[in-house]
Amino acid sequence: MPIIDLSGDYADLLRSVKERVRDAQYNALRAANSALVELYWDLGKLLVERKADEGWGKSIVQKLAIDLKKSFPDVTGFSSSNLWRMKAFFEKYSAYEKLVPLVREISWSHNLIILERCSDMQEREFYLKMSRKFGWSKKVLTHQIENQSYEKALLGQTNFDKTLPETVRNQAKLAVKDDYLFDFLDLSELHTESALERALIAKVEDFLRAMGGMFAFMGSQYRLEVDGRDFFIDLLLFHRKLRCLIAIELKIGEFKPEYIGKMQFYLTALDNMIRQPDENPSIGIILCKEKSRTIVEYTLHDAKKPIGVATYQITRTLPSDLKGQLPPPEEIVALLEDIH
Repeated sequence: MPIIDLSGDYADLLRSVKERVRDAQYNALRAANSALVELYWDLGKLLVERKADEGWGKSIVQKLAIDLKKSFPDVTGFSSSNLWRMKAFFEKYSAYEKLVPLVREISWSHNLIILERCSDMQEREFYLKMSRKFGWSKKVLTHQIENQSYEKALLGQTNFDKTLPETVRNQAKLAVKDDYLFDFLDLSELHTESALERALIAKVEDFLRAMGGMFAFMGSQYRLEVDGRDFFIDLLLFHRKLRCLIAIELKIGEFKPEYIGKMQFYLTALDNMIRQPDENPSIGIILCKEKSRTIVEYTLHDAKKPIGVATYQITRTLPSDLKGQLPPPEEIVALLEDIH
């Protein structure tokens, strides 16, 4: 048998073939999932129409479930409880045409989590799009809902309206949350900034996932030399969708206005020395243990560089009611349009 040089053309061929096989497997899975959701949508529609026309009730649905199991013994999903979920599924989404294609792009189990755990259609749209975009597992989706990612994405405090091009503004707003949960860290409440940084680096995959899933890690204590002096950014990331550098400063106490000046300096240096010609302006995120929303608002008002100020937790706490603090509906619609 001839010896094959795996370092040459064959390695490239193998890589290409494997990529196409994976793509075909993924597309087949998507097609099967879409067909299943389409079936459940049609069954839900039938139940809605027949119940409305003929007054069918609980006993009819139970009988239908029994007869379907007899007719299709190898097919799961025809329990009476699941039939009722199909009916609710059609009822909830049939009036929202722009969401109907989205429900076909995620699994039935993902749809049920969003349907049953989310209270309004804009919240459902957010989780439908984010599940599709990031390929969240059921566990991750549940975690994101419990952690109020929708509310925290909309409540982020930034000055992006004044400092970023319109083409990336809304996407950037969604990329910076108001609060981050780092419950994967083994830290006491009385930790230092250096201990927090080391812990995040030690679990960098969990950290990037908590940040939102589109970040790449560039380095810690990232060195900048300006006029012969060294300066160090706590963490430097790159956002693949926004195509920009993200500088992160970690603060274990309450936000202070002077943090903005330091971050503006870092962003100016990054833009002048590190940013590539095809990249968007660098963005700064100041992560604090606590913040006064009013002080943050005043401090960001005249800042010239794009900066967001967020808080972080290392232990899960009971969620507060954030619904009343959300921006106006028309602003939410504009933001959701930019999730692709």
